[in-house]
Amino acid sequence: MISRKELIDNKELAYDKALGALAGLAIGDSFGDASRKPENQLLYGITTDFNEGASWSTDDTEFGLLTATTLIKAQGNPTAQDFVDAWLEHVAVQDDFPRGGASEIEGARNLKRGILPPYSGMYNSYYNSDGSAMRISPIGIICAGDVKKACELAEIDASLSHYREGIWGAQAVAAAVATAMVDGTIDEIIEAALSVIPKDSWLYYTMNKTFEIIDEQEGDFFKSWMLIHDELWTSYKAVVPEAIASAFGVLKLVNKDFKTGVIAAGNFGRDADTIGAIVGAILGAKYGASNIPERWLEKTRYPSGTCLSFTKGLDVKELSRSLAELIK
Repeated sequence: MISRKELIDNKELAYDKALGALAGLAIGDSFGDASRKPENQLLYGITTDFNEGASWSTDDTEFGLLTATTLIKAQGNPTAQDFVDAWLEHVAVQDDFPRGGASEIEGARNLKRGILPPYSGMYNSYYNSDGSAMRISPIGIICAGDVKKACELAEIDASLSHYREGIWGAQAVAAAVATAMVDGTIDEIIEAALSVIPKDSWLYYTMNKTFEIIDEQEGDFFKSWMLIHDELWTSYKAVVPEAIASAFGVLKLVNKDFKTGVIAAGNFGRDADTIGAIVGAILGAKYGASNIPERWLEKTRYPSGTCLSFTKGLDVKELSRSLAELIK
């Protein structure tokens, strides 16, 4: 592993890893959303690359950029009020949220009613969705090597729209990204994620069940693949115990480089854009943007504003530079 101080002293390395994580989120989001579409499955079966058409961002990337811009505005030390203010400015002002997650929509409605965190997350029908985990990677970036701080900030952000599993899933991803930022091994990244999840929780159960399957199949991708799907399936594909455990299952199976990890995550099916976004962020943080295909970086550099209109045209590279500067 490298130290946080090494990232502080080496700004280009910090930027490479920050861009890897933030761009990895955007790439995994767009790739996973495209891969699961029936027309892509009909054309290709397994999607292995972006086609020549335009790419787009969904709520995963765009709420991730909301978290990123909030962190940047607060200079890396956000309060609960900072997140509330950002949501009131950029989310609650919209009348509808194309492709938006139900947990975020209810969270925004609660804020407009004057219901503030933690109640805006607790009084939410979808509080255990993966909506907070999908957006939390920027916190892992600025908390490189500091799992405790990553979990504290993740709880503040996630509590706006989530509770229990919804918060724990976000903390697990933030911890994983923070560990990947300092070159943790895959085992160390997974251990960091597990360490912040209550042991009597549904998420802890599904995470360990997933790893048991992989171990029983001796890490064999093809033998594990369908068994993981069958074990984790729920009637709501975006629930944290299914989606987050799926993402970490993919991470354990396919982790030698960024590209193959994202291809596996994007082709997982189910909530593939979020699974792709999480795997992309973690592997991007570990291997850096220098190990991501340049065409993929440029393809997803400027979000489409599909869900949150304020994100249209934001520059992922510029935001990554600003996040890297918050590693102090």
